[in-house]
Amino acid sequence: MAVDTFATRGYHNASLAEIAERAGLTQAGLLHHFRSKTALLSSVLELRDSSEIEQLGPERPRGLAFLNHLVDTVRRNAEREGIVRLYTVLSAESVTEGHPAQSFFRERYDGLRALVTEALCEACDLGEVHAELDVEGVAAAVIAVMDGLQVQWLLAPASVDMAATTRRVIDALLADLLPAQD
Repeated sequence: MAVDTFATRGYHNASLAEIAERAGLTQAGLLHHFRSKTALLSSVLELRDSSEIEQLGPERPRGLAFLNHLVDTVRRNAEREGIVRLYTVLSAESVTEGHPAQSFFRERYDGLRALVTEALCEACDLGEVHAELDVEGVAAAVIAVMDGLQVQWLLAPASVDMAATTRRVIDALLADLLPAQD
């Protein structure tokens, strides 16, 4: 219930009363479980990320396999509009001064860039791509494409194939850096 409300209204426009009503609770009952709207938001965001981590399994794929995992994640996200909307709305809102999810999203982007950068470094070490790759730039570009596609998909789902476009961009970013095929 909180996921849907935050996803459709954003943090500032969502009310605890509405969330409680949708959950079949009183506002006092909701506040018994979550001490504040901010605590509820934090729990919603943690739930979203924990489900992503569970999908990854005990150890993340290495090198280019991690980029393939990202494309698979995008494909799964196309079946989870509510989660995509929640992330998109709250991440955009988090750039405003004093937003309670700002540090969450700052840390999330730092961590995601680090993961993609590490996977690209592994791809260099494994010989999957040439070592002259600007790993930080490519990592930032991949994440930017994924997030930008989510906005476009939410506005026109039939017009945007997030997974295919993400794959196409990753392939284009790495095209000149892949080892020659014999």
